[in-house]
Amino acid sequence: MLFGIFLLSFGCFLDIGVCTAVPSELRITTIKQEPYTMSKGAQLEGFCMDLLSEIAKKLGLKYRVQMVRDGAYGRQDESSHWNGMIGEVVRGEADLAIAPLTLTAAREKAVAMTKPFMQTGISILLRKDISEEAGLFDFLTPFSPETWVGILVAYIATAACIFLVTRLSPCEWSQPLSERNGFSFLHSLWYTAGALTLQGPGPHPRALSGRLVSCTWWLFTIVLLACYFSNLSSSKASDSTQLTVKGFGDLANQDMIEYGCLSGSSTLAFFKNSNNPVYRRIYEHMERTKSFVSSMDEGVRRAKEGNFAFIGESVSLDLAVARHCELVRAHEIVGMRGFSIAASLGSPIVKNLSVAILQLSEAGELAYLRSKWWASSCMADKGRSSAIQPHSLRGMFLVLSIGLGLGALAAILELTSKSRKNAAEQKKSYCTVLTEELGLRLRASDGNKLQENVDKGKEDA
Repeated sequence: MLFGIFLLSFGCFLDIGVCTAVPSELRITTIKQEPYTMSKGAQLEGFCMDLLSEIAKKLGLKYRVQMVRDGAYGRQDESSHWNGMIGEVVRGEADLAIAPLTLTAAREKAVAMTKPFMQTGISILLRKDISEEAGLFDFLTPFSPETWVGILVAYIATAACIFLVTRLSPCEWSQPLSERNGFSFLHSLWYTAGALTLQGPGPHPRALSGRLVSCTWWLFTIVLLACYFSNLSSSKASDSTQLTVKGFGDLANQDMIEYGCLSGSSTLAFFKNSNNPVYRRIYEHMERTKSFVSSMDEGVRRAKEGNFAFIGESVSLDLAVARHCELVRAHEIVGMRGFSIAASLGSPIVKNLSVAILQLSEAGELAYLRSKWWASSCMADKGRSSAIQPHSLRGMFLVLSIGLGLGALAAILELTSKSRKNAAEQKKSYCTVLTEELGLRLRASDGNKLQENVDKGKEDA
């Protein structure tokens, strides 16, 4: 009879060849923290609940989840007593504690900890407007480097095309002998650059071909400038730069913004016990100013209000960034550690829990759960406009190419029409006159020289 009661009270399950006895229904203690454990009506959901469900399926466990009574994770007081979830496990009030519990040496002495189910570290959460410094060439950021190269090529090609059509078109050379053709290549470069600033320095092309090229280039520059200033103003509006804070060194070397961490947390213990001078200065500053926060939500709220940097677990800060688009996490991460499940010392289930966690990690389930519960609610590139890529302006580059081609074609048609007329007057072959006209225009430096050569040709005829 006693043996039957014992069998009803304890189940025996086999995993990786080890037979271990566990309670028929595990008592699980946890704490409400988004997105690990959250209330959904009468049910609980979140990363830890999904993880617990997957582990229970693998090991065939039954469990009952309860909230920690004092709302704490677990801290040892001066009399060596533990509070929070760690305390409930130590006192036997719970069999397991599943939450973002950091694996530390002090906790490992009091309870048995599994293999980490998530890696984390310590980082900084702050508003975007105090996290980055304006660069010397930030005015170039609205366009990508490839786009700038494309614009430079388009500028040179347009200047060359204007120079070419104004040389070929007879309309640019039909003025009195005293007038020069001012469209040298240098002037074409200056004229094209002037259009970029909406100035349009003269003289302007008089021929239809030259005006066609100019109008196409003006249309291109208007759209280009509109895109540039729109993207520039958008990036500056979301990137006001008051102070540069990229890591803990920057944080310790400034006194313009306040910073703090969660009171009684493992993060605070890291800075308190560190021998690193920078980390010691950070701890002494927090201790002196009493800039601790009582909860993660309070730290996020103060960071959103500005002039405060919240120091905490990087995965928790990543969640805050995903939920609040005005926040950003510093790239630097220190004190790498892991989140583990806690059980009482000597518990026979710890080994099997660790194996199950490793199996879930190898199968990609932990990565899936991370992406599921850390999905960002911010729209892509909402906080900062990305540089415009060449494919975004491919339509305008195409229009400019067509305009340049039509302008060159119009100049050739104007020249051929003039050459046919001169050939009829001079009684020469059309090809001969066209070749002479083309050679004179491409070699002539001004209208006087061209006109003298034309008149000489007429006298010889």
